[in-house]
Amino acid sequence: MSQSTQQLVDALQWRYATKVFDANKKIPADVWSVLEKTLVLTPTSYGLQPYQFLIVQSAAKRAALLAHSWGQKQVVDCSHYVVFSARTEMKEEDVARLIARTSEIRGIPAEKLNFYRDMMLGDVVNGERGKTAHEWAARQCYIALGNLMTAAAVLGVDACPMEGIVPEEYDKVLGLAGSGYATVVACALGYRSADDKYARLPKVRYHIADLVKEI
Repeated sequence: MSQSTQQLVDALQWRYATKVFDANKKIPADVWSVLEKTLVLTPTSYGLQPYQFLIVQSAAKRAALLAHSWGQKQVVDCSHYVVFSARTEMKEEDVARLIARTSEIRGIPAEKLNFYRDMMLGDVVNGERGKTAHEWAARQCYIALGNLMTAAAVLGVDACPMEGIVPEEYDKVLGLAGSGYATVVACALGYRSADDKYARLPKVRYHIADLVKEI
């Protein structure tokens, strides 16, 4: 809560999509614990959290994923590699799980949440959005990705969002077939190498007036 406005801007100005990581420098366990909490605390539609975050630390798995990542070495050189997977469809049990968790944490009888349950069922399970539930869930992944990268920047951790991947092949390597989840995007995190020339380039952004319009 003590973060100043300038510190936040400085952190966002400092961050960039890191192209070369220092393979020998790892994120400390206490810092990584905070970043994991950042993922969990991400807001989602209805609070349904229709995703799982796979932290790929196995060298063999990372090597296998590299072949399906356009040869981007961040996959194998970063400290922590996160694969964001989204629900392939939403089911009644997904809603029931959230209702049970809400009842547990807030001390509300589950039957008092019937209206909320029916609203979710009528939308992302049995409604029109239920027909494109994976696309809806994938958008929730991107909220989590943005949240993670901002938090990482504030903590002085470098990150690189990775859309240059083949999701279907990732699913095979990670054993996601039949799990109810499918790969959406990934993010490499760690610390930049002194050899990364992109770290020294000025950030290119349009002027605020070009992108922010008050109506």
